[in-house]
Amino acid sequence: MELYTLFNGYIYGDEKQKREQPKHWHFWLPVLAYYTGAYSDEIGNLTLSDISKQEQVRGFTFHTHGKLQARFVPIHPALWHAGLQDYLHFVEQQGQTRLMFDLPAKSGRFSEKVRIWFSGEGERLGYLQKCGLPNVDQQGMKTAISSLRLNFEQQIHISAIQQGNKAAMFYLLGLKQDGQILTQPKSHQLKQVLTQVRVINPNIHWQRFTERHGQ
Repeated sequence: MELYTLFNGYIYGDEKQKREQPKHWHFWLPVLAYYTGAYSDEIGNLTLSDISKQEQVRGFTFHTHGKLQARFVPIHPALWHAGLQDYLHFVEQQGQTRLMFDLPAKSGRFSEKVRIWFSGEGERLGYLQKCGLPNVDQQGMKTAISSLRLNFEQQIHISAIQQGNKAAMFYLLGLKQDGQILTQPKSHQLKQVLTQVRVINPNIHWQRFTERHGQ
């Protein structure tokens, strides 16, 4: 997936599209997926109470995907730079608890709504196509937002090897070992591995998004 084009698309720019119906989750879900490696259902279920501080490291606790173990994922500096703190205050002011409060669930899941918005369906164009990106990869497989998790995995794999801490990589991905839950590494070690995920567009900011739509 062409990350530069994706994170410089209209969602993160200054021009409003015709018939665009902007939602806050349109802005936040892709960047959260990229910087945390979480699935859309996990992000959709995040609440304000899932944000905590461990050993002076603030992070998200993901605990909603059945195949993965619950895990503490430090918040990448790029998310703070993108206006996460202001957004958290906004969510609270709206009387909401779920971060993606304007993302509706379908049959108890968020992934279906996200899939259609991101990759399109039938004649309905998704965000990828509107950015000029194909929604099918070279193998003919549908490009999904979970591709951002794969990119996250590739980057922290390199970082973890460089730091001699593969256990941190497995933990951040929520993977189990022989079906057993892994012990959480030190929070500062997780942060050291995660902060190596590169920043694609340093100009991304939620305030820019809201100003574009007069929200």
